[in-house]
Amino acid sequence: MKNLYLLIVLQLIACCIYAQKTSIKNIDFKVDSVLKLMTLDEKIGQLNQLCIDFSSGPLITDQKSLEKIVVNGQAGSFFYAADMDLKIKLQKIAMNKSRMKIPLMFALDVIHGYKIVAPIPLAQSCSWDLAAIEKSERVSAEMSAAHGLHWTFTPMMDVTRDPRWGRVMEGSGEDSWLGAKIAVARVNGLQGNDLSKNNTVLACAKHLAGYGGAESGREYNSVEMSERQLREFYLPPFKAAVEAGVGSIMTSFNTISAVPSVSNKHLVKDILKTEWNYKGFVVSDMEAIGELLNHGIAEDTMDAAATAMNNQAADMDMSSVVYHKSLKKLVQQGKVKESYIDDACKRILRIKFALGLFQNPMGYFDKNRRDASLKNPEYQAATMDMAKKSLVLLKNEGNILPLSKKTKTIALIGPFADGKLNRDYMSTWTYHAEQKDVITLLTGIKSKLDPNSQILVASVCGFMGDCKTNEIENAVKLAKMSDVVILAIGENGDVNGECKSRTNLDLPGNQKELVKAIMALGKPTVAVLFNGRPLTLEWESKNIPAILEAWQPGTQAGNAVAEVLFGDYNPSGKLTMSFPINVGQIPVYYNQLPTGRTKTKPTDNMKSTFMDIPNEPIYPFGFGLSYTTFDYSDITLSNQEITATDTLTISVKITNTGKVAGEEIVQLYIRDLVADISRPVKELRGFEKILLNTNESKIVKFKISLEDLKYWNADLVYKADKGKFKVMIGPNSADTKEKIFSLK
Repeated sequence: MKNLYLLIVLQLIACCIYAQKTSIKNIDFKVDSVLKLMTLDEKIGQLNQLCIDFSSGPLITDQKSLEKIVVNGQAGSFFYAADMDLKIKLQKIAMNKSRMKIPLMFALDVIHGYKIVAPIPLAQSCSWDLAAIEKSERVSAEMSAAHGLHWTFTPMMDVTRDPRWGRVMEGSGEDSWLGAKIAVARVNGLQGNDLSKNNTVLACAKHLAGYGGAESGREYNSVEMSERQLREFYLPPFKAAVEAGVGSIMTSFNTISAVPSVSNKHLVKDILKTEWNYKGFVVSDMEAIGELLNHGIAEDTMDAAATAMNNQAADMDMSSVVYHKSLKKLVQQGKVKESYIDDACKRILRIKFALGLFQNPMGYFDKNRRDASLKNPEYQAATMDMAKKSLVLLKNEGNILPLSKKTKTIALIGPFADGKLNRDYMSTWTYHAEQKDVITLLTGIKSKLDPNSQILVASVCGFMGDCKTNEIENAVKLAKMSDVVILAIGENGDVNGECKSRTNLDLPGNQKELVKAIMALGKPTVAVLFNGRPLTLEWESKNIPAILEAWQPGTQAGNAVAEVLFGDYNPSGKLTMSFPINVGQIPVYYNQLPTGRTKTKPTDNMKSTFMDIPNEPIYPFGFGLSYTTFDYSDITLSNQEITATDTLTISVKITNTGKVAGEEIVQLYIRDLVADISRPVKELRGFEKILLNTNESKIVKFKISLEDLKYWNADLVYKADKGKFKVMIGPNSADTKEKIFSLK
């Protein structure tokens, strides 16, 4: 009778509740009805995420053990879940053989595309095109969902000022304000406007928090910063994602002020869940709860589980199985409140309802939809659009670009000339993309050139840029026979990403020897850079006449780069991360604080500067050239003074003074001239991307209100100061016009 009663209740829930709209706001009563029927073991099972790979252990050793875990309700989700047939089988087991019949979630790191790969996120941010970024994530979501995935561990929202850190390729650069705008676009693209539809995936904002501030740019390293700095620069993208409805958040590996994020009560419980009223769930990064032992704040796995759960800092344990091993005993011993487990479980169930999994647990497993997604022309078009908009023209001395399509002979030289190696033009996060589907640079150039033109190809230097002497000699011979040389140089995608920190940011290997040998010929030369982070290009920036930053542009790499090289697309990208002169200058970023001894002119002595290089980066935040030129008028203000309730309108006229149409990203910066604490020399507070034909002008208007002037002071009060502010507008952070206004 007891089992019959349970079955009837579950059927009633299925018939009467699941059919209702599954928005996060109105499903709590459904969650409560399920939670009341669950045993403690089953609740803990929902908190346990396992790697589906049989070799990962310790619970999963073979197919039989995997199925047993599902039957017993010992896991609520799995990651590294790529095999569609296996996912279908496990979901059927969960829905037919487990007691509670709670659907599973399947997850994978889909960072910038599944089979069709978009540019890396750092590259996408350089488009400053929020609509294109959202569309790119929509493509990624639809392809992922079509392949049976419910959840992806992206977007990364870490503010990144240190290019030694390999994961800068996953983020949106050095600016928190822009990062927050991009965070919203990414969440909206992944989750859509109705998460219950089977063409959406659950987004995961990561890594909370400060991960990008790791000391020495070393992966997993500690972070030391004030809460004021954390709130001002590192938390805003997360807060924006929460407000956009992101369903999951991942904690970071690092400590902040010696407290690991995965057990940081103030960060997760106090700020995220209470202050921001976050209703989604928090997942640890891989094995991070178990690593509390390594941090030295837990004696054993029981202690680690108690620390993370009692601080309510991790609702879900990714793969360390610490919760699985310890939580039940801890509850029985009175060391962990069951109410904390209930809260964590409710958060996870809430998202499963929102995803529509209770209503249609098999809704993501349509093989016909999966196969059709691979041929969708709209996906390729969106990826191509994103790739073109991500390219940044760093130098174009003598207007060598664009190249003529009738150039008689072109020498295409370098490791990325005709990419054949795994991860050429892609990143380490592209597990399921295949190199054969990538359009190489050679293929792209061939599609643009006159049939009578000749391309001489030297794919030299290999995976790590190790150029053999005979390879360089052969490349020089080909270059001598050419009219123009294109150098395809940089980093293979496998040297970027997690645990890919570097202390030397020069071109890997001895590519510089190749470059110097080619430049010695005096031929017109264009360098196309394929890389996942800012590189140190001191020699290259002085000696190569044209440099195009292509990043790792994905499966449409060759087509996108060729369109820019031959003028079918006028580049408009602007850097979102400064390029340092050398690693000794790091961190170098635009919104730094002034010092008591700021250098203002070259002859200044006893100022804050280096003896051997300038303070400024080679290429600053917001920098990027076009094949046309733009003139900025003086700034016009609607008022010289505003009150707390006023809105200031700031206007500037932009004119295309060149010979071709082009897009310009107009950037607005502010500075609080006198505040309670020292304020940055510049802070981005607006931008607009405009298209202008030759000789066309447009007046661009920005609005500034009290909210744009606020900051966190030393007492952690979010406020704005009365007094003078400087407003600056320009094509990049280093080249601006300015005006002064006052807040009364």
